[in-house]
Amino acid sequence: MNWSTAASLATAVGTLVLAVATFVSVRSANRAARVAERTLLAGIRPLLVPSRAQDPEQKIGFADNRWIRVPGGQAASDVTEEAIYLVISLRNVGSGLGVLHGWRFHGEALLGGDGHPPLEEFHRLSRDIYVPIGEMGFWQGAFRDPADPEFSAARDAIAGRRQMTVDLLYGDYEGGQRVISRFAVIPAAEDRWLATVSRHWNLDRPDPR
Repeated sequence: MNWSTAASLATAVGTLVLAVATFVSVRSANRAARVAERTLLAGIRPLLVPSRAQDPEQKIGFADNRWIRVPGGQAASDVTEEAIYLVISLRNVGSGLGVLHGWRFHGEALLGGDGHPPLEEFHRLSRDIYVPIGEMGFWQGAFRDPADPEFSAARDAIAGRRQMTVDLLYGDYEGGQRVISRFAVIPAAEDRWLATVSRHWNLDRPDPR
């Protein structure tokens, strides 16, 4: 037996075994890290839906000192010659603090299958709005330019008592896990507007649909 050849073979086999063990260990560590990351993200993931009908009324203020009251499970509006004010009563049923980023209004009924608008079409909120875990919150938006086509669309939909759609963009408190939730604002009796949600789209992680 050539002891030099045998030693080389033994070294090669040992190196191969060490490489396989290292690969398995690294792959296992990466899998554990991904699981830990998903668990961490799930723990701070918000999900916004309309508040419950039995939730208390909220009084929402705007920058120009305009105030609107909105009951639980509903939306509300106020129309003047200079501005249109919209609010929706919300509840966070997720496991993390929700931070609203922006919104997009549609003066008609849209279904979840229609897809969400591009992010560049969303109106950025003038202030951060936070919705605590398991608690109530709200969204507010306003049109202040009567020449804006959306101003006319909102005014006509409200006056005609037609269903409207509002897409809300929000995420977790770190600015990630962004979601677009589509809310329908539906006319009801006694000049009330009911709020429902039809679809949620995940933007920063794979969407299951």
